Amino acid sequence: MIPDPAVPVRKRVLLAAPRGYCAGVDRAVIAVEKALDHYGAPVYVRKEIVHNKFVVETLTERGAVFVDETDEVPEGARVVFSAHGVSPAVHAAAAARSLRTIDATCPLVTKVHKEAVRFASDDYDILLIGHDGHEEVEGTAGEAPDHVQVVNSPDEVHKVTVRDPDKVVWLSQTTLSVDETMETVRRLRERFPSLQDPPSDDICYATQNRQVAVKKFSPDCDLVIVVGSANSSNSVRLVEVALDAGARASYRIDRATEIDPAWFEGVSTVGVTSGASVPEILVKDVLADLAERGYQDVEEVRTATEDLMFSLPKELRADLKAAGQEPPRPTRGERRSLSVEPV
Repeated sequence: MIPDPAVPVRKRVLLAAPRGYCAGVDRAVIAVEKALDHYGAPVYVRKEIVHNKFVVETLTERGAVFVDETDEVPEGARVVFSAHGVSPAVHAAAAARSLRTIDATCPLVTKVHKEAVRFASDDYDILLIGHDGHEEVEGTAGEAPDHVQVVNSPDEVHKVTVRDPDKVVWLSQTTLSVDETMETVRRLRERFPSLQDPPSDDICYATQNRQVAVKKFSPDCDLVIVVGSANSSNSVRLVEVALDAGARASYRIDRATEIDPAWFEGVSTVGVTSGASVPEILVKDVLADLAERGYQDVEEVRTATEDLMFSLPKELRADLKAAGQEPPRPTRGERRSLSVEPV
């Protein structure tokens, strides 16, 4: 049916829930904030604490110093390892420089590290589904470099070689597209019928939840806006998921200022979501921008409720406790608001 130009188009926003910060990101960002409060600036951070420009800029203004490698940190200084995890070689390099480390690796990433160590000790070939060069993949592969080979996509499966087809296991980066990962596994199992699954799901609950929410509303959306940085794997995947699920168009932005007016021609329904390392304040800015464009009717589309919380890194927790400042563990439903306010 051709729309009647005399009838005004109903403009609405479908807002994904869950969206934004996951428990691992929340923990890592709070760890840097608490370290700055307790020890004072500077506090060094290896790599980006999480993959979000706004978070990194905000923490930099507070006194965090982001470096690529531990050899850029003054000897004896304090350094935080990012939520993506590091290899044993990085821990060793930090120890050699007498660095005081705070390990903010997401516990779900640590789980994958332990799986890699376990299977390597049993002499398995480990097929790590993930993206070469991503910090998380580098950290996991570094746990057992002689046993791990990275499989970037289903199209690389034909290149995989193993020593013993009966001793092969797959693990994955935690922030991947669930559908693409399962397709990679399917093709791997065609080649290696004895391929073992990880003991538990490697793809992060938050990654899965955000993809499920986007899949639900995308068929009804003319446009889906994903808030997240370009180096955020899970944010980039959300754009792909939206398009695969039926959205007419989908774009990733860091901030509302990147919204292009040309996107809205003929658009009545806009879907909005954000990656797992995105503070809610950035989503609010997008909603405010959309409201100014006439998209004031906002409907939340909820597919799951998240209440998982992680304690602060043990090194920081011990120092805060010794100073009588250990924060109480939040109770269910009291997780802090998903925002990082500019300083």
